[in-house]
Amino acid sequence: MPPAVAGVETPSRRRLGLILALLAFAQCIYAIDYSIVFVALPDIGTGVGFSAHTLQWVVSAYAVAFGGFLLLGGRAADLFGRRRMFAFGLFLYAASSLAGGLADDPVVLIIARAVQGIGGAFLAPATLSLVTTTFAEGRERNRALAIWGGAGGSGMILGSLLGGVLTGAFGWASIFFANVPLAGGAMLLTFLIIPKDTDHGTAGRKFDLLGALTATVGATLLVFTLVQGPVSGWTSPTILITAAIAVVVLAAFFTLESRGRDPLLPLRLFRNRNLSTGTVVVFIFMGTFGALPYFYTVYFQTVLGYPAMQSGIAFLLPCVGVLIGNLSGGKLATRFGVRTTLIVALLIGAAGTVAFAVTISATGSYLGLVPGVFVLSLGQGTVFTAMYAAATTGVAAEDQGIASGVASTGQQVGAAVGLAVLVAVFNSGHEGLGGEALRVATADGLRTTMWVTAAAIVLIVLVALNFRRTPAAPAVEPEKQVDMNPAV
Repeated sequence: MPPAVAGVETPSRRRLGLILALLAFAQCIYAIDYSIVFVALPDIGTGVGFSAHTLQWVVSAYAVAFGGFLLLGGRAADLFGRRRMFAFGLFLYAASSLAGGLADDPVVLIIARAVQGIGGAFLAPATLSLVTTTFAEGRERNRALAIWGGAGGSGMILGSLLGGVLTGAFGWASIFFANVPLAGGAMLLTFLIIPKDTDHGTAGRKFDLLGALTATVGATLLVFTLVQGPVSGWTSPTILITAAIAVVVLAAFFTLESRGRDPLLPLRLFRNRNLSTGTVVVFIFMGTFGALPYFYTVYFQTVLGYPAMQSGIAFLLPCVGVLIGNLSGGKLATRFGVRTTLIVALLIGAAGTVAFAVTISATGSYLGLVPGVFVLSLGQGTVFTAMYAAATTGVAAEDQGIASGVASTGQQVGAAVGLAVLVAVFNSGHEGLGGEALRVATADGLRTTMWVTAAAIVLIVLVALNFRRTPAAPAVEPEKQVDMNPAV
């Protein structure tokens, strides 16, 4: 039996499959919640009574809370136990989903979405760090991340599919109620499947309360500024004030972290070139690939005229492409190295985005989108797996939680910034239009947005060149292959 990984009891080989299945399932839950509301937004606005100005907060409340609490969630996983924080995040998901489904007032639904975001902030780093501390760096971790990434990458697309189908069949509240048995069941299984937390590597370490407060307040205000800026205007008093406070609080946070004995975020982590580069890659990835479900929805509903259920079904194509890319990513990273796999997958994604842009038109059809969207989705799925494998390489086991929180913070902030920028590009010139003129302008705006997205993906390639080269694994003869185990 291999030695235990820090902070986690050594599971048997048979139990590893169950652990990975549960972690992948949890990853799928919070990935789905990122996009499941997109297709349902019109029905939510009508059913709950949102104004056009406030409806975006059904999405933004989740993003702001998720991004603001990630560093706290990541460090809590390291210090208080990854299994405990994993279960806590699932509990928040189940409780807030029930509240969201029952909401009949905009404020109640926004609060429920914010609590979902906090649940995600505890669940995401706990899930990723459980993967990276349970499976050894290299072949085993790549295979595990491929399955974990398959659940996450396809979950973002699957969310739009489920959002459309559930809304069309049962109404908007069903997208929240569906989460209750899923997250609640996963929480109960946690205590049966995942080994108990230990205090190995954490004895004598203190929780950085002041660092946690400044990080959470600063990050929350930063994400709020980035999400609300395009709506209120970047020069509005609210945005200028929150931006200034965010800068001051985050400056205080980094000053505290540079001097603290047990900082929430050890700044030495950024000396790991893979982690710092990986955070930037994740940031731009979510600002490009991560924004696609929103623009798919706009094209399907506004240009092609699909209702909610048909829009959801239209997401089957990108969902399949992403899933194939996810599951292939681990094998390719092991065979050819993580850096090489990531760069090639990004180039494939850029080519697919260009093909998608070329086929967008007011007179286009779904069939015409198939080649570009499928190639784009393959690249997207492969990148999702490879970038996390690259970012977590070389990070000590006792820091995997906060490292996962750093990467996930890049993910959430990148999603907020990217969507804000791309929506601004997309909406340019749409003022005062309606009817057929608006439909044509929507198609033109989407085409321009996809060209900008393709250029940004090429930028990710340039950043990814800074990853350290990892040697490809030697071929393993079939009879010598072994099951995944947590050996280090």
